[in-house]
Amino acid sequence: MSCRRPFIKFVIRALACILLLSPLGAQWTPEEMMKVKSVGSVQASPDGKRLVFTVTEPVLTEDKSEFLTQVWMAKADGSEVYPFTFGDKSSTNPLWSPDGRRIAFTSSRSGKNNLWLIRADGGEAERLTDVKSGVDGFAWSPDGRQIAFTMSDPPSEQEEKDQKARNDAWVVGENPKMSHLWVVPVEKDAEGKREARRLTKAGFSVADWDWSPDGKTIIFSHVPSPLADDWTRADLSTVDLASAEIKVFASTKAAEASPRYSPSGQWVAYSASDSPPTWGFAAWIHIAPAAGGPPTRLAATFDEQPEIVGWSADGKRVYFTETRGTATSMAALPVDGGAAEILNQGENAVFDINLNPTRTAFGLSLQSWNRPAEAFVTSAERWSPVQVSQINADSPQHPLGKTEVIRWKAPDGMEIEGLLTHPLGYEKGRRCPLLLIIHGGPTGVFVQSYIANRSQYPIAAFSVQGWAVLRCNIRGSSGYGRKFRYANYKDWGGMDYQDLMAGVDQVIRLGIADPERLGVMGWSYGGYMTSWVITQTKRFKAASIGAPVTNLMSFTGTTDIPGFIPDYLGAEFWNNLQAYVKHSAMFNVKGATTPALIQQGEQDVRVPIGQGYELYNALKRQGTMVKMVVYPRQPHGLREPRLVLDAGRRNIEWFKQNLSEHK
Repeated sequence: MSCRRPFIKFVIRALACILLLSPLGAQWTPEEMMKVKSVGSVQASPDGKRLVFTVTEPVLTEDKSEFLTQVWMAKADGSEVYPFTFGDKSSTNPLWSPDGRRIAFTSSRSGKNNLWLIRADGGEAERLTDVKSGVDGFAWSPDGRQIAFTMSDPPSEQEEKDQKARNDAWVVGENPKMSHLWVVPVEKDAEGKREARRLTKAGFSVADWDWSPDGKTIIFSHVPSPLADDWTRADLSTVDLASAEIKVFASTKAAEASPRYSPSGQWVAYSASDSPPTWGFAAWIHIAPAAGGPPTRLAATFDEQPEIVGWSADGKRVYFTETRGTATSMAALPVDGGAAEILNQGENAVFDINLNPTRTAFGLSLQSWNRPAEAFVTSAERWSPVQVSQINADSPQHPLGKTEVIRWKAPDGMEIEGLLTHPLGYEKGRRCPLLLIIHGGPTGVFVQSYIANRSQYPIAAFSVQGWAVLRCNIRGSSGYGRKFRYANYKDWGGMDYQDLMAGVDQVIRLGIADPERLGVMGWSYGGYMTSWVITQTKRFKAASIGAPVTNLMSFTGTTDIPGFIPDYLGAEFWNNLQAYVKHSAMFNVKGATTPALIQQGEQDVRVPIGQGYELYNALKRQGTMVKMVVYPRQPHGLREPRLVLDAGRRNIEWFKQNLSEHK
């Protein structure tokens, strides 16, 4: 019998492999992952009995490669779930009217992104606006008679003429297109028209806002320009609906944002950053009298990065979310200064959480590593999410590699956490290739979202290939407190790099990773770290480098956030050039031999494509195996499904080519 057991085991494994490759045993691939739908913008009706939400899926035909979003309707008990909008143009951002009888949403079905209105019981949608530059955000007035919205300034008649005549040279920094507040009546006037009225005209760009409960005032945050670097200069002001008079509400050296009126209208809650603001970003929730007066800072939250959701119905608490480790924390801050109260427990990833108009229910999109996103609803009084939709019930249900949280100590003793996904069908004791994925930010964070969500780094498909995947929340990440998040200041490529290497070593110690078959990848700051890794060690057999920051000096001179690196390094490059040289892959690239695949969007203004070209040419001139793939029309992230597919396929093939046992 002892002689037959190895043979029987071999036969069983062979049959299993055949099954995995057969149609009956279909597995995760980038193509299969494209079939998983995204669920977002979940909004409970004022009475909490119904939900609207959006569903996004790719459209891939001979002449189309785009994501299409439609609005869905559901009863809160899940008994009825059905598509509410249709067509070949997306419909997004559904919002209930205060009385629950109508739903407003945005759609580009008429060309530009306009506001549309439809009865909650169904029927034909009616267009509310006819704008040239597109509606950005919007909100109903408390009485449901008006809708406020923002849109960027459209081109003037002269600008349109100049564009047609190709006489359209422009001066950097001059005449930016500001975003302004407008208001449009819901009902038509005597002439059958709805005339939109502009509320703000000053030299600033509006970010977000909230209506006062009496509908007479809007409080809004604003920045000097729409440039990404100007978030640090955000202030709060109010505008009177009748007179359009604007008054300053909060203007300090901190960045103030996310204002929300209390139910009584007597108070305003808002977020204020550290002063002066830093890109590591720490903030606290404040409350201030709506009539004016000094603010009160509420208790600090765990991560000091609270995102305000809204006030409780009794006005005694302010709801907020923030990341806590690899999960999303939903919590409430008492306005009397007490400590935050955690409402949810568990390791789920919660997205798009919204408080309904009566402040009685939350709509949310919830997912976990082994469950795709669905729409949920919960009472605001007692956190107990109930699944409403089954949108992904017809999505692929293939087996997934087990994903777990692991922890390890960095060389300096700091505890680091990460998510380890095992190869599909992994047997304990068998060593396998390990792929290290590094998040962006650097204040990004890996949470326990569904591992089969579409991505240029298709984790579920990696697992099918027999590869383990480690995603590290290294120092600098959100979700672990302010001290941890700022621990990489003036130290990019230092202890954050050591955190990564210690994580890889931990998976090797666990007996899972084969130290001779290691791969590494990342996008944005993850691309920075990946390019840094290949200049510091030769232990990785392949790297995929996405939208990488490779030269901190040239990046600072070309990006749309020129204040970013000086903040992290503590100096401008003309004051401390050595710091920029020390922490840049390009000045440490000599002798790098790791085969590298570089992927980048052609229209990336956050990390301009020259960053990728610098690394590509340096590696190529040294004879290192390198390939660069440029994605046309794409900004900092890939937006077209066919190109997301291309990136995922290329990454699988790249690592198959370079992590083979026979290399």
